[in-house]
Amino acid sequence: MKYIVSISIGSSRRNHKVSLDINNENIVIERIGTDGDIQKAIKLIREMDGKVDAFGMGGIDVYLNAGKARYRIKDAVPIMEAAKSTPMVDGSGLKVSLEKDVPGFINDNVENIRGKSVFIVPGIDRYGMAEGFQNLGCELVLGDLMVALGINLPIKSLKMLDKIAGIIAPIVCRLPFEMLYPTGKEQNNGISRAGKIDKYFYEADIIAGDFHYIRQYMPGGMQGKMVVTNTVTDEDIKWLKKCGIRTLVTSTPNLGGRSFGTNVIEAVLVALIGKSIDDITSEDYLAMLKDIDFKPRVEQFENGELHKEAYIRKTVNIII
Repeated sequence: MKYIVSISIGSSRRNHKVSLDINNENIVIERIGTDGDIQKAIKLIREMDGKVDAFGMGGIDVYLNAGKARYRIKDAVPIMEAAKSTPMVDGSGLKVSLEKDVPGFINDNVENIRGKSVFIVPGIDRYGMAEGFQNLGCELVLGDLMVALGINLPIKSLKMLDKIAGIIAPIVCRLPFEMLYPTGKEQNNGISRAGKIDKYFYEADIIAGDFHYIRQYMPGGMQGKMVVTNTVTDEDIKWLKKCGIRTLVTSTPNLGGRSFGTNVIEAVLVALIGKSIDDITSEDYLAMLKDIDFKPRVEQFENGELHKEAYIRKTVNIII
């Protein structure tokens, strides 16, 4: 048996635990939220270090990638360094490999999205996904300045994002993380910033990016639109249906009633691959994903109701 634990500085209301059979091996996955308390996350990691097979770091990344540049988030470093024996990953390995392939998967298996308009919030956190959309000739609008700094200025290309990131990312990454991203109770459904940047949601064919940003900023009236995101719960899906979206795609599969974050899936892959983190390549991740048949989750809605769910792994069985 392998035990995977995601320690997240996100809301504890989103906690989840599931036991799976993956290629005849029992995998237990648990997500533990600390409601924005970084010190509590560090304490939990130290207590469980060496007792689990891999950690996922949830609710915060160690690095943000833009082009060839990499920017380290100051508040994430003590969390990562708390694990001395057990390998820890933040999901960035999959964001630049798995998520880059998601737009192509959608185009080949769901619908033709070439040339569609895509609003990504934010692009720097989903750079690989943004590249995938760009490779299909999609028209990008990146909402990084809008959601991170409150500046209502769209970024229209990854080249422009690279330039802006080179100027502001070294400064922004040193700010307290709660100033940049919804953590703890801010991830609960009571907080909404809809109305600030509604026009970009309405003008886009596809809404993509981090779900917590989408949850805070997306207005209703999204009929006919597709959302491409990461971790969602049953409650999140009810909200998405209420907003009127037509299609939901998550980069990670449905595991026991929810889609976990990329940090969880990357931790699972690290445990299964069995190499040192420093020796694992993007090709290793993609090969293991193919071996265990992990595919994006796709759900279609009609009149606010689910009528189709497809592309969920055939080799992974939930153990009751």
